[in-house]
Amino acid sequence: MRTFTYTPSSVRVVFGPGTVARIADEVQRLGAARVLLLSGPAVGRAAQAIRGALGPLLTAEFGGAAMHTPVEVTEEARRVLDDHAVDCLVAAGGGSTTGLAKALAVRTGLPQLVLPTTYAGSEMTALLGETANGVKTTRTLPSILPDTVIYDVDFTLSLPVGLSVCSAVNAVAHAIEALYSPQANPVTDGMALEAIGRIARALPRIAAEPGDMGVRTELLQAAWLAGICLGTVSMGLHHKLCHALGGALGLPHAQTHAVILPQAMAYNAVAVPETMERIVAALGTPLGRAGAPAGIFDLIGQAGGPTSLRELGMSEDDIAPVARQAATTPYPNPREVTAEGAEEVLRRAWQGMRPMSGRFVPGLT
Repeated sequence: MRTFTYTPSSVRVVFGPGTVARIADEVQRLGAARVLLLSGPAVGRAAQAIRGALGPLLTAEFGGAAMHTPVEVTEEARRVLDDHAVDCLVAAGGGSTTGLAKALAVRTGLPQLVLPTTYAGSEMTALLGETANGVKTTRTLPSILPDTVIYDVDFTLSLPVGLSVCSAVNAVAHAIEALYSPQANPVTDGMALEAIGRIARALPRIAAEPGDMGVRTELLQAAWLAGICLGTVSMGLHHKLCHALGGALGLPHAQTHAVILPQAMAYNAVAVPETMERIVAALGTPLGRAGAPAGIFDLIGQAGGPTSLRELGMSEDDIAPVARQAATTPYPNPREVTAEGAEEVLRRAWQGMRPMSGRFVPGLT
């Protein structure tokens, strides 16, 4: 019998198509009247809709959100914030914009409202990852957690298929690591398995039906559930490797998650066979017949997602130093992480090897 502690998220969630129309009411509910709108270069349509919905509450904008939340970008946005005496942060976009909002909130104490346009899930966590001098570090504080999240399904309809696939796999990674986290509990287990199942059913349809409201709703609800899981548990090998690769090499966040996930699962499978069986059941057939790591690998490949770090532009020479970085600090993981083990995971990910048995020992095939 396991012992656990569970603290429900305090984030207010507004979900559904057209919910951007409620943003002014939600800002005022936070007691705010002067909004700084944060965005990135790929969310012009969503930002325009938010401008219209905010009306006179919109005081200033910053459109330079960047991957992995570089501290210099945060300081640039902070200057805009200070110059306009804003009292609320509204973020439109994926994990990059959400990360910027969190970084500003933890520095200023301002309330934050997030409108996701991807399936990143970070809007449901009190976790902040920031990059300085080529190293990405994370911290968790209550003040990092957004106050309100508006999930407007309409904002995901124009998300490109390739990014949709990788972003959804990012959500799967949150759910899978939650299942074998030391903080796992019946509540997060249920949400994690539901998220995996929803994504496994919806992802094969996204290329053929990218504008289908039902498919997009399934993926966004799954991302929300997986984000809750990520917000209540610690992260393991998968997230550690992705953060190391992003901070050191600037690899694209969602695509890196898609490549690393099945390989990190294969490394951990020998330590958590029962969890892998639960993932197999959530995947369903025929994906489940291959085993959990291979099933996830096949799901990504069949949906057109990347399967190797080489295709993301990583050099083979970077494998060993990134592995050493990932193994330097102990962190919860079902199986002990060594530099040798991390290097084997990265090498398989660099080559794009399909996990065959669902488990491997470093140095052996």
